[in-house]
Amino acid sequence: MRKPVDMSKFASSVTKKLNVSYGFNDPKIWVDTGNYMLNYLISGDFHKGIPLSKVSMFAGASGSGKSLIVSGMLVKHAQDRGIIPVLFDSENALDESWLKNFGIDTSPEKILRFQVSMINDVGKIMHEFIKDYRDNYSDLAPEDRPCFLFVIDSLGMLLTDTDVDQFSKGDMKGDMGRKPKQLNALVRNLVNQIADLNIGVVCTNHTYASQDMFDPDDKISGGNGFIFASSIVVASQKLKLKEDDDGNKTSDVHGIKSAIKIMKSRYGRAYETCKIHIRFDSGLDRYSGLFEYIEQLGVIERQGNKYKYVDKDGVEHSEFRKNFGPEILEKIVEEWDYDKYKLLSNKVSLEEEKEMLGLKTDEKKDD
Repeated sequence: MRKPVDMSKFASSVTKKLNVSYGFNDPKIWVDTGNYMLNYLISGDFHKGIPLSKVSMFAGASGSGKSLIVSGMLVKHAQDRGIIPVLFDSENALDESWLKNFGIDTSPEKILRFQVSMINDVGKIMHEFIKDYRDNYSDLAPEDRPCFLFVIDSLGMLLTDTDVDQFSKGDMKGDMGRKPKQLNALVRNLVNQIADLNIGVVCTNHTYASQDMFDPDDKISGGNGFIFASSIVVASQKLKLKEDDDGNKTSDVHGIKSAIKIMKSRYGRAYETCKIHIRFDSGLDRYSGLFEYIEQLGVIERQGNKYKYVDKDGVEHSEFRKNFGPEILEKIVEEWDYDKYKLLSNKVSLEEEKEMLGLKTDEKKDD
């Protein structure tokens, strides 16, 4: 009989020599986005959202709500879970007063903010941070290590050395395609460096209107390498919210209606969409988009001017649309049959992924 092999001993020896990790690194810690539908379409669970140990990206036009979700809601819910946010602000837009409006604790021991302008600076800071993290916490069990969320807002405003050099000379020729390559290198390194750590990375980026009549989806700027490396890519478009608090249509604009499309998710399904509401007076509506989704699936049934939901105890809940509020929706979320309505895994070929993400960018093609 052959002698059994101690694979764990072999793996431990390899990791020490080559500084690599072994085993599976499925996400165990998730951060709530602040909206049930967005959580569900990204992760397949109403209560999850964005995972640690992965790279996620929110892309959209200016004012589409991406910074509010990423630098506001995600940071707030990260702190609520004991996760320390580390902000990289390249737009000089994350003011302390703005963060406090979300209930974010801005004390130094609860959050870090770096004012950055260059891609290389972000890479250097993150490298030193991750190195110190491994030096100080690698001997601890994963559940005993501290948790961090890196937030880059935004990738689109980061500069290269060439940009800075040309500005100093007053000769703005452009960086000749260096930015996509540097962004690609930044994200690829992060993907590998945080895979076995309690560190998540979420970034925002800009989009621009497509000029292709056969592919009308907005395009994400900055090349494609970092898009392929990211585990989650969410695109958003800005629409006017012309509905009051009771859901009645009005001529006045009450906020932003952000049209969300899941471009890529390793835990959900591409092309899923929803519309979430961001009101001027109350912010992100946790329940927006949920009613339309559950009606489409037949979880609730329309009876005349009312909608009916029968809970697991057989109790019938019948209300007009404007009264179909948080109490009933919370019950539906808590009783959700994940086996019956399970989202499929996003298993696509490389060519399909290129098609869904759109390879045309405003930068030169990168390697």
